[in-house]
Amino acid sequence: MSLQTLAEWLRCPNCFLPLHPSGHLLLTCERGHSYDVNKRGFVNLLTGPRKFIGDSAAMLDARDRFLAAGWYEPLRDAICSRAAGELPRRILDVGCGTGYYLGAALPSGDDVRALGMDLSPIAVGRTIRSHDRVDGLVADVWSPLPLRDGTADIILNVFAPRNAAEFHRALRHDGLLLVVVPQPSHLRQLRESGLAVQMQADKAVHLTTSLAAWFSLESHDQLARTVRLSVTEVASLVGMGPSAHHIDSAAEADPVTPDREVTVAFDIFGFRRH
Repeated sequence: MSLQTLAEWLRCPNCFLPLHPSGHLLLTCERGHSYDVNKRGFVNLLTGPRKFIGDSAAMLDARDRFLAAGWYEPLRDAICSRAAGELPRRILDVGCGTGYYLGAALPSGDDVRALGMDLSPIAVGRTIRSHDRVDGLVADVWSPLPLRDGTADIILNVFAPRNAAEFHRALRHDGLLLVVVPQPSHLRQLRESGLAVQMQADKAVHLTTSLAAWFSLESHDQLARTVRLSVTEVASLVGMGPSAHHIDSAAEADPVTPDREVTVAFDIFGFRRH
């Protein structure tokens, strides 16, 4: 990361003019708005009140543990394969979390850059620490994004909220929006046991409908399998997402049953910018 590579992604969240390096760890626009860059190498461009909070360190720790065990590797490989076909030079990951999927999507090459964006400063810090060609941005997806027009070849959006109009603006003219959402059967056994929150039943239909004004559906792949998880792995799985408030229940699962069958199922959508 450098101030220059970071600034090349960004516009001022107040006046929407491009940001440029200006002194040590400082970005400014032509109207004099200035923003400090964190010593760890990312910038926080949050403005105004917001309804949501980012993932906590405990949630990200749980995610690291679960993903490191390889349970979502088939999804990671599918994302890598789909992204590679685009030969991207600039990838934006909205809702980057720990950077697990961005690391797979990022091709080799010194001229290839990525931006990890998340509402959680802790998440952004972990993402840029894991990948030396990734810059970091703390921002709210529901606000006008502090991103320049047409700045990304691919927007990666895995289990994260979406802002269709802003994604359309930030993508190049023929850019790819790659979205992953859970299928209705995802974590079915945990929901039936009260360990995971209920999810929207028609998530895939809602997704395609909400994006239709800005994007055309180009591809739809599905991954589903049943895995056998230990009590500790179930606790990590529950603790890494929106069901985190159930983590105590997961940790106190029946010790007589050392493992549990859990369905993991995903829809992978590729949308092309109109």
